[in-house]
Amino acid sequence: MEEQAQAKGQSFLEHLEQLRWHLMRSILAIVGVAIVVFLMHDLVFNIVILAPKNPEFFTNRILCALADRLNTANLCINAEPLQIINIRMAGQFSMHIMISLVLGLILAFPYVFWEFWSFIRPALYEKEIQHSRGAVFFSSLLFLMGVAFGYFVIVPLSVHFLGSYHVSDQVVNQINLKSYIGTIASVVLAAGLIFELPVLIYFLSKAGLVYPAFLKKYRRHSIIVIFILAAIITPPDIFSLVMVTFPLVLLYEVGIMISRRIEKQKEQEELAG
Repeated sequence: MEEQAQAKGQSFLEHLEQLRWHLMRSILAIVGVAIVVFLMHDLVFNIVILAPKNPEFFTNRILCALADRLNTANLCINAEPLQIINIRMAGQFSMHIMISLVLGLILAFPYVFWEFWSFIRPALYEKEIQHSRGAVFFSSLLFLMGVAFGYFVIVPLSVHFLGSYHVSDQVVNQINLKSYIGTIASVVLAAGLIFELPVLIYFLSKAGLVYPAFLKKYRRHSIIVIFILAAIITPPDIFSLVMVTFPLVLLYEVGIMISRRIEKQKEQEELAG
């Protein structure tokens, strides 16, 4: 309660000053992790970034083994390693910096979210803080799960489809390093953010902007939106769409359960009050 009273007693400029320091610490954390990642370039590129295009990658081996069992060659992806080229003098150096910053953001996300939570926490009531315990942990967990899902599922499928797609046998694919890394970074970050859907529903439910009945009523509309999002971040084939759409629909259902729980908590508080 003292934290809340102090937060309410602060002026706008004092709040702005606090926000500035939270942002500064977050940026320093991202840059600090990015520097460490930059120094580990062999591990980062050979083991992580360039791995999904190779036949030895975990997902590629699993799907190719499944293709052999089911006698369905279409399931086997990235059987031939994709060739990556660089056409700019500073291309490899600039991509090294870019991927270091992206990985810095991903790895520092728990701390960055903790800084964000530390900024808004003093403005919450004691009951709201109690109900929000574990917010940093679950938000970070969902984000990292989304990143892992994007890296191990969406990225290999995207690399296979986009890297092997031909409009004509006369056109040879020579994939630029910038295009390859840009695709991986956008897919992984998008997947991480999409997996924050239950957290978004939680805060919207706490604010009274959405309700379980509302989420159920527009479930079909939401599934269509999810399907469109999945179509945007995945290659346009049925297998990939199903692989991505299913967990997103599952996350939406989890969001409905969270919203229902919040509604019951509010009802209990009103009865107790």
